[in-house]
Amino acid sequence: MAVLQIQAAPFFASKNRAFWNLQLAGWGAAFLLRAVSALANQQPFDILALILVTTVTGFSISLILSVIYRQLIQQQPLVTWGVTAVVLFFAVLFHASIDAWVQGVYYAAARETTFAQRLIGLLYLPLTLLGGWSALYYAINFFLTVEQQADRLERLEAQATAAQLAMLRYQLNPHFLFNTLNSISTLVLLKQTEPANAMLTRLSGFLRHTLIAEPGSQVTLAQEIETLQLYLDIERMRFEERLRTHFEIEDAALPAQLPAMLLQPLVENAIKYAVSPQEEGARIALTARVVGERLRLTVEDTGPGADDTRPAPWGDPAAAPVPGRPVSTGVGLANIRNRLAQAYGDNHLFETRSEAGGGFTVLIEIPFTRADRAGEVAAPATPETGPRIGSPAGGSDNIVPLNPPKTIGTTA
Repeated sequence: MAVLQIQAAPFFASKNRAFWNLQLAGWGAAFLLRAVSALANQQPFDILALILVTTVTGFSISLILSVIYRQLIQQQPLVTWGVTAVVLFFAVLFHASIDAWVQGVYYAAARETTFAQRLIGLLYLPLTLLGGWSALYYAINFFLTVEQQADRLERLEAQATAAQLAMLRYQLNPHFLFNTLNSISTLVLLKQTEPANAMLTRLSGFLRHTLIAEPGSQVTLAQEIETLQLYLDIERMRFEERLRTHFEIEDAALPAQLPAMLLQPLVENAIKYAVSPQEEGARIALTARVVGERLRLTVEDTGPGADDTRPAPWGDPAAAPVPGRPVSTGVGLANIRNRLAQAYGDNHLFETRSEAGGGFTVLIEIPFTRADRAGEVAAPATPETGPRIGSPAGGSDNIVPLNPPKTIGTTA
């Protein structure tokens, strides 16, 4: 199952490296700011040594705080904030004590004041620096935690979507597969070896095409039609002249990308509800054309149609039964609708309509996206016949390109 790969933000790809970069940049900027301010106020040049000692002290204390905070951030909020306040208080007090001692050594005038007085007077700077550092530390780590949780949620959603697409896809062909295997079994019992072998070969080719693609993968329309031809080859052996097909495929639509196995369930649905229940069979027409920035696909049949009073199309288990049609299993078009919603969200059109005198039409519009390489717009149909879009030997397909035909699936 394909899982969405999520890249960490480049700066935080290595948390350890990001920490040291921020640490050095932050305390370096603090030293530079204080140094420029002191020189601008005409302080003696050797005051830079005092500022350097103070900065190194803050840098060292912040390293100790990072070790403590790393443990506190995993605790309950009350513990985290309560202990942080206590730890920060002692860190500020320690920083100010060192500053007071250094100033007592450095400034002769400072010796006229008591240590406590210098300590109280110097508390504001460590409180500002270490308080701001602590706030920034927690803010960055909470941001990274939220980002990791969002990434994990996105991965889970991607896995759920892939699982749902796989479930929808695995619901597609059981009815067709059972019927085909029953037909093969019947031909074997009747000792019709050649037709049985031909049907088994075509079934093998069809299953190879359908199982090789990942759930939710995209194929070109030409590839989808090749797979559909394999399916029709099998069904035509069952229904013979009762199954009549007519394709109108625009050249510009052939490299368009669409979800794999999108058309086959529509045709299977038409065979089940239009060809199978009628002695004379039915005609199934597939039209594909590019309309602006959209790919429009239409699948029509000449079957009994659907009652106009029905609120939902075939494949909806809540829909009422129609005389002359098999009872729906609840997969059909509802399955296709769900797959389109998974692939395109609201950016697609899915409509069904039925004529009063019979016939049923499914209309799909999706965004038109070309394949990356036009030379790979079709996959081989069967090992025997090679790539093609057209009528199988002895079949009744009539594929009419809307533009001058092209050679599909071959490269120079």
